[in-house]
Amino acid sequence: MIINYKNKEIQIKIVYYGCAMSGKTTSLKSLFKKFNREDLLTSIETTTGRTLFFDFGTLQLKGGDWMVKISLYTATGQDFYAATRPSTLTGLDGIIFVIDSQKQFFYDNLNSWNELKFYLEDNFQKIPISICLNKRDLSDVISIDDIIAPFELEKHNKIEIIPTVAINDAGILDSFKKMLELIFPTILVK
Repeated sequence: MIINYKNKEIQIKIVYYGCAMSGKTTSLKSLFKKFNREDLLTSIETTTGRTLFFDFGTLQLKGGDWMVKISLYTATGQDFYAATRPSTLTGLDGIIFVIDSQKQFFYDNLNSWNELKFYLEDNFQKIPISICLNKRDLSDVISIDDIIAPFELEKHNKIEIIPTVAINDAGILDSFKKMLELIFPTILVK
């Protein structure tokens, strides 16, 4: 977080993280659509439409005399580009962890979570995390209870779990608001 008192400006960085095809890019696109700012989102994709390095965009929110600039990134989920993930995590203030709710991808989600824990080391349990249980519209999905123990969520101070359906925009804005509440706990986010 960068605070510029002279210009009354706060800059924060939020990273969408999760396994391949969990819905990180779709979630970010949905969020920018909610703010009518799709033009501010940049995607670096492969020829097949998959995220190559990251997606990136900045949203600005005004609160009183202050401006909050929020840099939003996605980390690539493809294992082939795994080496790019640590650089995407540099300087982050919060994580929106996107889980593919389909039971068949449970261990992919858990591996991605454990990888994130490895990259962030001692800071992992201090960083605000909003978990999006994505693809809730599909059949054969995990429950919230299915992730609490394996993901060791009880060890985190600042964590929220939100059911989402990114392709329908469901829950996306809620998960973003929860992230802002976790980063700025004394500010009411409407």
